[in-house]
Amino acid sequence: MAVETKDTPATGRCLIRNIGRLLTGDLNAPLADSDCLLIEDGVIAGFTAEPADHEIDAAGCAVAPGLIDGHCHPVFGDWTPRQNQTGWIEMNVNGGVTTFISAGEVHLPGRPKDAEGVKALAMVAQRCFTNFRAVGAKVIAGAPVPELDFDRDFYVALKDAGIRHIGEIGLGTVAKGPDAARVTAWCRELGIETIMHTGGPSIAGSHLVGAADVLEAQPDIVSHINGGPTSIPHDDIRELCRHATGALEAVHNGNEKSAIVALEGAMANDRLADFLIGTDAPAGSGVQPNGMLRMATLLASFGGLPAELAWCCGSGNVAHRRGLSQGILAPGRPADLVFMDRPGGSPGDDVLGAMAMGNIPGIAAVMIDGKMRTGRSRSTPPSARVPVI
Repeated sequence: MAVETKDTPATGRCLIRNIGRLLTGDLNAPLADSDCLLIEDGVIAGFTAEPADHEIDAAGCAVAPGLIDGHCHPVFGDWTPRQNQTGWIEMNVNGGVTTFISAGEVHLPGRPKDAEGVKALAMVAQRCFTNFRAVGAKVIAGAPVPELDFDRDFYVALKDAGIRHIGEIGLGTVAKGPDAARVTAWCRELGIETIMHTGGPSIAGSHLVGAADVLEAQPDIVSHINGGPTSIPHDDIRELCRHATGALEAVHNGNEKSAIVALEGAMANDRLADFLIGTDAPAGSGVQPNGMLRMATLLASFGGLPAELAWCCGSGNVAHRRGLSQGILAPGRPADLVFMDRPGGSPGDDVLGAMAMGNIPGIAAVMIDGKMRTGRSRSTPPSARVPVI
C-alpha cells in the first residue's frame, strides 16, 4: 500500500497537454476552452502551453478537479473500525477523491462523550491527519459531536484549539430543534461551521431529525438531505430546499430517489450552487470507493444534469460552501486533478457522454499537489485512454 506522510507539493513546472475535455469545477464556467494546463510547484499556473520541466500527454482524457467528499467518517489512519477495513482512503483516491471532510469520528470503539474527551478526540484526529496523508489525500478531520451538557465555553475551547467545524448534530444527544438552534447560534457567533444530520437514526444513539428541527436550527450544512440512510418525506425535502439557509447535501449512503427530489428542489429554487454531494462512508452499508463517482453519475443520468455541472456538485460547490482552495481549476489553486475517460465499452463520445448514459468514469490517473498518486484506477472500470508522462 502506497502511503506518504507530511506530503509536499511537486516542484518545478509541469505542462499537461492534449486534454480532451477540461472541467473546471466552477458552476459558472464548468468547461474551459483549452487543451493544456500548466502547473508550477504543485499549483495551477494557467491554461497556456509554456516551456516546462516535464510534460504529461493526457492522450485525449478529460482532466477535472479532484472530488471532495464533504461527508465521511474517518477515525485514525487509513483504517475504519466500522467495517474493520484498511486502505479505504487509498481506494477512494483511486475513485477520484482527493479531499475528505469528516462529519465526526463517531466509529471509534468506545469513543468518549464527555466534554474533555470529545474535545481531545477532535484535536487528536485533526492533528493525526495533518501529519498523515495516505497517497497524498487531504483529510480535514476533527469534528466533535455535540452533547446536551456542553455549554458555550466548550465551543469557545474548540475554537481556541483550531477546530473549524463540528460533527453532525443529531449523532449525539443534541438533536431536536431548540437544542440544535442553541448550538448553531453559539457556533455561528464563534465562526465554527455546523452540520446537521437529517433523516432517521443511522447508528445506535443517534436520533430522528426532521425538517422542522433543521429549519429551527438553520445549520451551515443540511447533511444528507436524502437520508443517512433513511430519508424524510419528499415534501419535507422540498420544504428544506425552499427555506433552509444552509447548503443542501446529498450522499451516496442515502436514499437515491430522495437525492433526485433534492436536486429538483434545489434547481426549482435556483440553488444548484448550494447543492453538494458526499458519501457518508465508511458506514454500516460499507465502504464505497466509487461513491462520489456514482453520485455525480446519478445526477447526470437520472437527474438530467449536464455531467460537467454534476462534477461541480462534488468539487467547486463544496469548495465554495466550505471555504477550501482545492476543487476548482484556476490559477493559484492546488493542482489536485483527476484524469478520466469513458470506461471501455461504454456508449458516448467521451466521459461526459458516458456519465449521461449512467456509466461511471474510468479513472486513468490522480494527481494531488502536482504529484501523480495513482495510475489507472484499481476501483473503476478501465478508462478507454490513459495519460503518458
